[in-house]
Amino acid sequence: MSIEKGRAYFRALGIEDRVLEFDVSSATVELAAKAVGVEGARIAKTLSFKTPEGCMLILAAGDARIDNHKFKERFHMKAKMLTADEVLELVGHPVGGVCPFGCNEGVPVYLDDSLRRFETVFPAVGSANSAIELNLDELYRYSKALDWVDVCKLPE
Repeated sequence: MSIEKGRAYFRALGIEDRVLEFDVSSATVELAAKAVGVEGARIAKTLSFKTPEGCMLILAAGDARIDNHKFKERFHMKAKMLTADEVLELVGHPVGGVCPFGCNEGVPVYLDDSLRRFETVFPAVGSANSAIELNLDELYRYSKALDWVDVCKLPE
């Protein structure tokens, strides 16, 4: 079960007690925001994209959307999201619980600048009913992010 992979990841870091599990779904930004009790923008959604090597993950604020032009400028390819089957196979977590914690080895992770507006954010922990509150330094470190990127746009 994917939540166990996420829990084990944080157990090794000594912070498994910070993992939140809900009796309700947190599979979408809206559901996660309701479960956690915060505005949707503070949900750190994990987006998974195809790459020539397999896939990559980008964590972005819940209200952010991929800007195709910025994405192509930064990564020199078109933004093409993985299918649900590809996500499970390539990332190791199911849609609704995708996160960079306890995912398959070698998956590059980036954090979008849209998250920088917040002191803490809530990414999933491998299941459609989990989250963890992390500050941005923790998110960068624990996600093993390669870099901060600017590939999203915010609502006007």
